[in-house]
Amino acid sequence: MELVVATRNRKKVEELKRLLEGMPVMLYTLDDFPGCPEVAEDADTFEGNAVKKATAAAACTGRPAIADDSGLEVYALNGAPGVMSARYAGPGADDGKNIEKLLSEMKGIKDRRARFICIIALAFPDGRVETFEGYVEGRIGREPKGSGGFGYDPVFYPAGHDRTFAEMDPTQKDALSHRGKALNGLKGYIEGRLAR
Repeated sequence: MELVVATRNRKKVEELKRLLEGMPVMLYTLDDFPGCPEVAEDADTFEGNAVKKATAAAACTGRPAIADDSGLEVYALNGAPGVMSARYAGPGADDGKNIEKLLSEMKGIKDRRARFICIIALAFPDGRVETFEGYVEGRIGREPKGSGGFGYDPVFYPAGHDRTFAEMDPTQKDALSHRGKALNGLKGYIEGRLAR
């Protein structure tokens, strides 16, 4: 099965390739289809953004496409940064600036509970869409730790662990992560289709 990953984010593509290893899929990215337009992530929900990106990629390439939208929800911040996770510190902000803003917003807050959420949309050229979701509960640290992963990984401690996602090796993170859980749903769906 051919699948287009509707992103140009190399780290996200690496993670997806790792998580889909062993599956009978041939992965392409938007880099393989330079004529496909960038899609604005301006929906109000993670699902809305994932569906928007996947359907645009499927329409542009004529192949099934997957897209995810994921982010961090901090309970004490009423769910922020939420769908604005990648742009929390403003347009063009990098991971470091977003983490800096988050830690600044959380100064003096005792309740550090948070969760990562990931919604993966699988869109077909005929307009059909399936979605899969994954969550991981945890807490926000007081300073960044570790050099692996991306996004908020250096400040996120998954529940029951004393190391951040950025301190874990990729296999450990994949076994716990929100994206890993959402992809398990996708993998089950693909296996079911191929078994027909």
